[in-house]
This record gives sequence, C-alpha cells and structure tokens, in this order.
Amino acid sequence: MISFNQVTKRYPGGHEALSSINLAIEKGELVFLTGHSGAGKSTLLKLIAAIERPTSGVVSVNGQNISRLSQRAVPYLRRNIGLVFQDHKLLFDRTVIENVVLPLDIAGFDRREALKRARAVIDKVGLLKREKSNPVSLSGGEQQRLCIARALVSRPALLLADEPTGNLDAGYAADIMAMFHDFHQVGTTLVIATHDDRAISALGGRTLHLDHGKITECAA
Repeated sequence: MISFNQVTKRYPGGHEALSSINLAIEKGELVFLTGHSGAGKSTLLKLIAAIERPTSGVVSVNGQNISRLSQRAVPYLRRNIGLVFQDHKLLFDRTVIENVVLPLDIAGFDRREALKRARAVIDKVGLLKREKSNPVSLSGGEQQRLCIARALVSRPALLLADEPTGNLDAGYAADIMAMFHDFHQVGTTLVIATHDDRAISALGGRTLHLDHGKITECAA
C-alpha cells in the first residue's frame, strides 16, 4: 500500500529530515513511528499524505507516485486518508459538527446520513455536548479530539496520525487508541507517530524507530 524507495527529504536551508529511506507498509498494517523530536516522523507522514514531496527517491501510495501527482489529483488521493496532525487545520468559522461533517459533504453523502455518522463519531470522542460550539472555544485536548473525529468520520482506508494523544489525559488517550484499534480490526491501515509507550504496548503492530532521518530499528 505504501512504499519508500531511497527517499530523501531536504528542506530549504539544507536540513535533511529524511535520508535514503526504504520502507514498505502493507494494506491493513498497524505501524508506530517512534524517535526523538526532529527525527523525521512528521515528515514521513507528510510525504505519505502528499503534503510534502520527496527531494529524491520514490514515495508510492496505492500504486501512485506522489512526486508525479498533480495538485488537482491530491484531494482525490486524500479522500481515502484520515489525517490527524498537530496543527489540526480546523475551520474556526464552523461549528464542531460542521467541521466533522465536511468530509462527508464533499464526498456527496446524503445530508441526514452524514449528520448521523458525524454525531456518532463526535459522541465517541466525548464532544457531543459541544457539537454546536465553535472550535475556538475548545481546549487544546478537545480540539485534538475534534481533529480525530473528523479524520475517522469517513472511515478511511488509511489513517495517518501525528502524536494523536499528545494533548489528551490518560483516559481520553486510552479511548482514542481503542477507537484506532477498532478501525484496525476492520482493515484500516494505521501509521501513528507517538511517544506513548502504553499505546504501543496495548495495540501491538510494528514499530519503526527513526533517528536523525534514518530508520534504525524495525521491530514486530
């Protein structure tokens, strides 16, 4: 489903975030990315989502070469990808439920079915009582849960999550990881960057350790 062939990502100024990465992630896998801050975890996720393009090498997702995708093709790639990133990208001129229902509206879902599905996932992340609130009124942890709800509402084939439990207390973190586990059980591919050792132990899967842009460990 995902492959990296000799992938290097160098940012303006010369910083090399990833160096000669070779990696294969199969459909339905659960993969954790670990490593120090700045190790390259976020960059790796952004390359998969076509938020960034590799400096050299080939990143392939579902048989599509990310480097060759036109900007117009990127939204179609992402329709099957749930994204949970630390900057949230929430729409602050829309309510909680409007943020969550948006991906379903774009995909052409019946409005009543879309709202039903959105409320179900908002309830699972503990925000049902805040569905009419504006995201600016939410705490950092609540915004994180809203971002996760939006990522999961379309039941994506691939979920990319960058420190999804970083702003959450232990109870909510456990609930979110349980949701991720449920999605994995029905075939969703998950790639999660995290420092949460408890989540890794609880969910299992494969762990890739990054150190200064290189994969130094690959453990089952």
